[in-house]
Amino acid sequence: MATPIPTATLPFESAAECREAPTCAKDRILRAAQNLFYRYGIRAVSVDAIAAEAGTTKVTLYRVFSSKDELVAQCLQDQTRRFWQWWDATVAEHEGNPRAQIDALFELLQCRICAKEADRGCPIANTAVEVVDEDHPAKQIIRDHGKEIARRLRVLCREMGARRPDELGDALTLLISGVFSARVVFDSTEQVKAVGEAAQALLESPVLGIPPKT
Repeated sequence: MATPIPTATLPFESAAECREAPTCAKDRILRAAQNLFYRYGIRAVSVDAIAAEAGTTKVTLYRVFSSKDELVAQCLQDQTRRFWQWWDATVAEHEGNPRAQIDALFELLQCRICAKEADRGCPIANTAVEVVDEDHPAKQIIRDHGKEIARRLRVLCREMGARRPDELGDALTLLISGVFSARVVFDSTEQVKAVGEAAQALLESPVLGIPPKT
């Protein structure tokens, strides 16, 4: 797997590496919050720390965001937006070839998760662990993101002509979730490096996918 990672579209870019330069106080606060939340978790990061990281004041932060919960939700909205930009750019290079689109997604996802900057896994999954209140504004964003991944993979598996496209799409969705978790749990990226072959095995499964012709 040697496909280069597109420089302008990487999933879950951190505040330090994002190429969209902050142009106002809101953008600076969002980037600072995303970076701190990703490194230390939502509960461990105070509003004061976010304001200091963004080079602003707590008063300004609360002028832009009504609460820390709203800030968390808008951080997730921004992260999901950039994630889907990455996804769309990746599949666009293989338009009309759903199998190649899935292969490209997993290849780049593997390369990305293996990067040092992604050693905390998926920021949206991490937030899901900390957000337990059903009324939290981030709750629906988290659910919608997971559902959209599953929906898109189901569609690609259907277009690919898989034997059981919905089940295959769900299995690939679980594989994505699992590999993000593995990046957090294990010290090395050894386990993560197997995700491409695992996806290929599912895609060529005689039960779920399309076995290779012999």
